[in-house]
Amino acid sequence: MIPELGHYALVLALALGLIQSVAPAIGARYRDASLMRLADSTALMQFFFVALSFAALTASYVTSDFSVANVYENSHSMMPLIYKMTSVWGNHEGSMLLWVLILAVFGAGVAAFGANLPTRLKALVLAVQSWIACAFYLFILLTSNPFLRLAQAPFEGRDLNPILQDPGLAIHPPLLYLGYVGFSIAFSFAIAALIEGRIDAAWARWVRPWTLAAWMFLTLGIAMGSYWAYYTLGWGGFWFWDPVENASLMPWLAGTALLHSAVVMEKRNALKIWTILLAILTFSLSLIGTFLVRSGVLTSVHAFATDPTRGVFILAILVLFIGGSLTLFAWRAPMLKQGGLFAPISREGALVFNNLFLTTACLTVFVGTLYPLALEALTGEKISVGPPFYDVTFGPLMLALIFAMPFGPLLAWKRGDLLGVAQRLMSAFALGLVAVGITFAIEGGQSVLAPFGIGLAFFVIAGSAVDLAERTGLFRVPLPTAARRAAGLPRSAWGTAVAHAGLALTLLGIIGAATWGTERIVALKPSQTVALSGYELTFQGLTQRRGPNYTAEVATFVVRRGGATIGVMEPSKRSFSARAMSTNEAALKMQGLGQLYLSIGDTEAGGALAVRLYYKPLVLLIWFGALVMMLGGALSLSDRRLRVGAPKPGKKPAARPAMQAAE
Repeated sequence: MIPELGHYALVLALALGLIQSVAPAIGARYRDASLMRLADSTALMQFFFVALSFAALTASYVTSDFSVANVYENSHSMMPLIYKMTSVWGNHEGSMLLWVLILAVFGAGVAAFGANLPTRLKALVLAVQSWIACAFYLFILLTSNPFLRLAQAPFEGRDLNPILQDPGLAIHPPLLYLGYVGFSIAFSFAIAALIEGRIDAAWARWVRPWTLAAWMFLTLGIAMGSYWAYYTLGWGGFWFWDPVENASLMPWLAGTALLHSAVVMEKRNALKIWTILLAILTFSLSLIGTFLVRSGVLTSVHAFATDPTRGVFILAILVLFIGGSLTLFAWRAPMLKQGGLFAPISREGALVFNNLFLTTACLTVFVGTLYPLALEALTGEKISVGPPFYDVTFGPLMLALIFAMPFGPLLAWKRGDLLGVAQRLMSAFALGLVAVGITFAIEGGQSVLAPFGIGLAFFVIAGSAVDLAERTGLFRVPLPTAARRAAGLPRSAWGTAVAHAGLALTLLGIIGAATWGTERIVALKPSQTVALSGYELTFQGLTQRRGPNYTAEVATFVVRRGGATIGVMEPSKRSFSARAMSTNEAALKMQGLGQLYLSIGDTEAGGALAVRLYYKPLVLLIWFGALVMMLGGALSLSDRRLRVGAPKPGKKPAARPAMQAAE
């Protein structure tokens, strides 16, 4: 009964979505207030029914209802409860239901918290949001129904893919989808503005909080996915330029450009057409990412669908929304009023520079991801585009952008003084040069470029501090005065500085792990010791352990440094009988900002165990930097100007009759 309830709730959500798609748009066209207000109630009810459908599927998993095909294919009665719940989105059908749930959440958010939006704009935004929702409701109901029943209910399920049975899966996909799908609001605002034929600084103020929230979730989702792959897949790396990884990076790059472009539009009423285009492209890249994962064109640990019918359906959605929105943009954008002018050397100019490099980097990833797929489809030839391509294309673009980051916030609006900004950044330059010299001295010339990367990261961190010091008058006014100014600074200013510093921390982590990391692959027998980067690891032996739905072969290693024992590491190999699959569970041990990483392979004929060891200095900064970036976004989002949004224009007072005026 519960699965049927979930299916029926999804059908009702589709029916409400169709009403929301049409009625408010008609109301906006004819300025019918009652039809426009219908968007709020239908958006809230649509969310209620999608949430009910999602809850029904979750209940089917929790109770191990194997009469539901989706539960049978992806669950097991002995799985821990957390994995039964994460199994809901650990498969194609359930993940698409999560997709539309988040879409409904954002639509309901606009309905509930968009009271300051003009009624006509709000109605159009919710109508466009519902167009997207209806397309995916139809996709789920026609090709990916998660509530299909089996004629004969099996006694036991086939279990979830073992590599997905990890706590990281409880966090990574929802965060990633909150970012992916969250950009739909920016897209809906852009299409609504094109339909209405009006866009101004207030539009940018309304759209920025939603874009910023989506960017924050996507930042954390990408970081969590990177860390999950790092410790779960046993590769010992944090980014592999996998096409599905790239599918999440592209909307992040475009979304970052959109955030900066929206600032120019809000502050200076400029870059209007470009901002609209970025809003369309950012969500379009999210749709392309969905297509790559769900269509079956990729073979990846991240990819789910293999049914060509699903791929064709999603491709049709892409053509409809991406092609339709770009066609509308080409038609309506020339009619929009252009914004203000500014000098190339100005804060606006710096943000245009930012946009240029971010979009070029995004295009690089786009080409590197899709070119091999297009070539294989057209010629049958298979090629791979890996790190060497991105090292010589993507890397220089991002390094140039990072170097320019401290300059932007210090430049004045409309017309800036580049020489004056460079003088104010001299202390940051000096700190960067000191970091370069110290790094060269410590690492002994092992790498020529890495010390300059370290210096660049310290320059950006110091540049962020200089920006805050300039705003507060630190070292120029008495300390209590500077403290009062700091307390009165807009939180968005703090957020910008923190987010920029977070990116620099991530750069430090990438350089440290990639340049000075060490690796050994050895075969050890019990009581044998291997040395790595000053650490000694002694293999104690193998033991057998039993988990809820697996058996594990656990290796025990005693870790010593300088003769003193500092801990024990226990990597393992788990065997899942239901799936007839095994996984390697790496053991990690934090050492300051670095990590010891240990994974095991097969036991050789002589009784020796194959062991892979890594030491990765500074690697934790990669993910800590992402957390700091998200904190910067949260600080900006907490700024009252963003939470309140643009003021709703008031009505002009009615003119008094001439006779009353005379009196």
